[in-house]
Amino acid sequence: MKSVRITIFLFAFLIVTLLAMVLRCFYLQSVKSQHYSSIWQKQRQRLELQKPQRGVILDCRGTVLAASNKVQTVFAEPRAITDPKEASNTLAPLIDMPAHEICKIITESKNPGFAKIKTNLEPDQYESAVKIRGIGVQSEWQRHYPTGPLAAHVVGFTSRDNRGLAGIELQYEKALAGSAGRNVFFADALRRPIRPKQFNPSVSDGFGIILTLDATIQQFARTELLKQFREYQAESAVAIVIEPKSGAILAMVSLPGFDPNKAASTDPNNFKNRAVTDTFEPGSVLKPIITAIALDTGAVNTTEKIFCENGHYHGRGFGSIKEYRYYQYGDMTIKQILVKSSNIGMAKIGQRLGKQKLHEGLTHFGFGKKTGINLPGEASGLLWPHEKWTGYSLTRIPFGQEISVTALQLVRAFCILANGGKMVRPFLVQATVDNNGKIVNLKTPAPPVGFVIKPQVAQWIVNDVLTAVINEGTGKRAKLKKYQLFGKTGTANIAKKDSKGYDDDAYIASFIAGAPAHDPAIVVLVSVRKPDRSLGKGYTGGTVAAPVAAKIISKTLNYLEKQQF
Repeated sequence: MKSVRITIFLFAFLIVTLLAMVLRCFYLQSVKSQHYSSIWQKQRQRLELQKPQRGVILDCRGTVLAASNKVQTVFAEPRAITDPKEASNTLAPLIDMPAHEICKIITESKNPGFAKIKTNLEPDQYESAVKIRGIGVQSEWQRHYPTGPLAAHVVGFTSRDNRGLAGIELQYEKALAGSAGRNVFFADALRRPIRPKQFNPSVSDGFGIILTLDATIQQFARTELLKQFREYQAESAVAIVIEPKSGAILAMVSLPGFDPNKAASTDPNNFKNRAVTDTFEPGSVLKPIITAIALDTGAVNTTEKIFCENGHYHGRGFGSIKEYRYYQYGDMTIKQILVKSSNIGMAKIGQRLGKQKLHEGLTHFGFGKKTGINLPGEASGLLWPHEKWTGYSLTRIPFGQEISVTALQLVRAFCILANGGKMVRPFLVQATVDNNGKIVNLKTPAPPVGFVIKPQVAQWIVNDVLTAVINEGTGKRAKLKKYQLFGKTGTANIAKKDSKGYDDDAYIASFIAGAPAHDPAIVVLVSVRKPDRSLGKGYTGGTVAAPVAAKIISKTLNYLEKQQF
């Protein structure tokens, strides 16, 4: 009887156990199936992104300024490596890298799924490396800049993961970057792909960008500016070469420079494109613009004479004004005022104009607002509302004080004069090209609408006045035998940072010129900040900047003439 009870108990226990196992299996397979399936999928699948090739950046003649090459990168998956030291010792001789460096990368990685170890592997290196558990190889696009520092401030540079950080690289990030494809593979125990689960090869390479820059003209400008920058031990310098009729920028140089291939080890201050980011009081280079406004509004005419007070002009509400180097001028025509660069003559022209007309004229020339150039970080300069002006403003702005401008704004203003009074909008991007070589967006500048000033006023300023500045005035050092230039020098005191007034040892030497005067093909600006006066070599626009601009103009026009044949 006792044995029967034991048998029944064992049978019941077996039935209960089997029932529990059936219920557990049902629970795992039905209720928790999605949970465990998800875990298995994550453990046994591998995501691979097909990265697009970043678009090229070219100059107007097809010279490559930025491009991407494919490189192989070995990486580790720390969570899949049980013994980092052993894996590092095995990998080290294969990729010619110290084992302790590899081990440090693996153990200190904050990403358990990926730790980059080395890039630019040879085929035999990465083929052997992938046989190690937890080690993989992926293809990457690496950005490089064949012309180095030549056009660095315009082109810009990218981060290590190929995102634009400056210049055209940043401004056109979306077009240049393209879009990635996404592939998911089932993987083996070593997380090597076995077969595709999801395959989406819709990777789209980035578009190419064709600039208006000409690498040859850029080289002319950079070479000449760099010589003077070093010769005068200046703080910074810029040069711009532009077509006045179209607004196409042929060269833009900013110093100090940098090599975008070595951006990670560069002083961040050198990344500034000072042609568009830095503002300054322009000094005498603004005088032709003020004169053009005065002539256009009828405040003055070309034949009258203005008494320049024999070098000392003072009055209630505007203080005392003197000439540069204490020159003493009497009666002078408008042309003579510009050729001699009289501050007192310009102050009286400002008083003739009045606050509202002067402010309106400067606004029409584009001062106080951005030009809209295709670059990040452009400054707008500073032009106070005329309601805030004083008598000092009305008499100082006409000779380039109490107004802040960028180099690009200045060169655009001279383009308006050279273009017969028509508005000009500077631009740097000529076209966008898809990865099949088809132009998808041709950047043809819109034709100018209306005139900023009357054509006859612009022509008189360029052909009569600014040519005289070159032939007999402060721009003599820029005179060329082959081409008749027009231009204006400027030597602007830099205001003190910690107190009122100007620093007598700190100047910005500028010169803006164009040629040929009868039909300008180019306009060139050169501006050098803080040439070292202690060297005894000079510091004025006529001494420091004018010779540089003349050399750039001569080389550029000779080059452009040859390109026509």
